[in-house]
Amino acid sequence: MKTPLGWAASRWQLTPRALRWASTAALVVSIVIIFTGGLVRVTGSGLGCPDWPTCDGTSIASTPALGIHGVIEFGNRLLTTIIVIAVGWVIIAARLQRPRVRSLTRLAWSQFWLVIANAVAGGVSVLAELNPWVVALHFVLAIALLATTTLTWHRVHEDRDIAATAPTSRTRRLSWVLVASTVLLILVGTLVSGSGPHAGDSADVPRMGFDWATVAWIHGGVGAIVAVVAVILLLSLGAGERDRLIRRRLAIFLVVFAAQGAAGVIQSLTGLPEAVVSFHLLGAALVWVGALRVLLDVNPYLFARVGFRQPSVASALPDNRVPSL
Repeated sequence: MKTPLGWAASRWQLTPRALRWASTAALVVSIVIIFTGGLVRVTGSGLGCPDWPTCDGTSIASTPALGIHGVIEFGNRLLTTIIVIAVGWVIIAARLQRPRVRSLTRLAWSQFWLVIANAVAGGVSVLAELNPWVVALHFVLAIALLATTTLTWHRVHEDRDIAATAPTSRTRRLSWVLVASTVLLILVGTLVSGSGPHAGDSADVPRMGFDWATVAWIHGGVGAIVAVVAVILLLSLGAGERDRLIRRRLAIFLVVFAAQGAAGVIQSLTGLPEAVVSFHLLGAALVWVGALRVLLDVNPYLFARVGFRQPSVASALPDNRVPSL
């Protein structure tokens, strides 16, 4: 018995270009929602809608009585609807490809379930009155969603015509260490956020029981490790065509990472101004995307090693340029 999408796929076909646009939309929105989530926190609007799934127990939308904080929190909730639409577009576009690439439909569905999990975590964080551990889980799930949208985007847009010389075992290990250390950096960052100010609401919200200065120094130390690993990986590359691609990717990663590190130092020295904190969260999302793209460029057949053996959609197209936004 065919599923509705299977039935549709037997009658209609969407172009790979539609899939490229869909994956780009999902990636952009998954980055934006991390930034707007930061805005909710630094403006003290985390309980602007004090209930969930409704805003105030009676209305889905914010009411005038909830003021600007209700508007900000409800606006962030609306973004969940937008990302559901974007992810739904990816699912449909991936399923209606011919030939079907099962890895893409699996990645698309993983996005959907992570959106649902993150929405529930966001609701629980409201019902738990912004318990910092639940808020940290909410952020980690957003980062996991960003990982799947990045993997999907890269899978759709990658150019496998580039000579894929086998990477050295040292290079492969360093690419994994870069991603692992970036994950650790993000996780320690949630402890910094959960221990410091900007609890998400003007009320007396409990914080994690860590000394903020100590975890901030640890966060900075892990950041230094990430930078060192990236530089060592950069210096270990050869002169092949794919090595040049990876070198460009690492150069961009290091520039973004340096800007992110500067924002972190500035916010620590200037009393954590709201604008800098928000852009620091945006930088965290971009650094994570950059680390994943380095990993995928160093390991161009990573999907094949985990059982996804179909050719990429992009490699079969005469024009696999990234759609301009």
